Amino acid sequence: MSKADIIVGIQWGDEGKGKVVDKLCENYDFVCRSAGGHNAGHTIWVNGVRYALHLMPSGVLHPRCINIIGNGVVVSPEVLIAEMAQFENLKGRLYISDRAHLNLKHHSLIDIAKEKLKGKNAIGTTGKGIGPSYADKINRT
Repeated sequence: MSKADIIVGIQWGDEGKGKVVDKLCENYDFVCRSAGGHNAGHTIWVNGVRYALHLMPSGVLHPRCINIIGNGVVVSPEVLIAEMAQFENLKGRLYISDRAHLNLKHHSLIDIAKEKLKGKNAIGTTGKGIGPSYADKINRT
């Protein structure tokens, strides 16, 4: 019988989901990321080497895991390429949905500008453009 476990956070981030996934994924064939962007992240140490992940699933640190970035993730090509460069061989182990939306530089610029306009009513975004990326996805732009 197949089994799937889902790690979900209910604190708007910073719950330690990535580290929990890292501890569990050595026992799984697939690790999937279903939503979010590079506004958050987790740091994992393996044999004294530091890996900072913001987009890629933690399974990339486990050679037998297949890692999937799903269509609900907003992907910054710059961040993804930088993260991929930390690893020697991801061929056949990293898949990205062709429906994942891109997070581009203009999304960050929009995010920062909107925050500045709000002044003291700013909501405190990370300025990474995640909200504007999702707005574009919903608006089908």
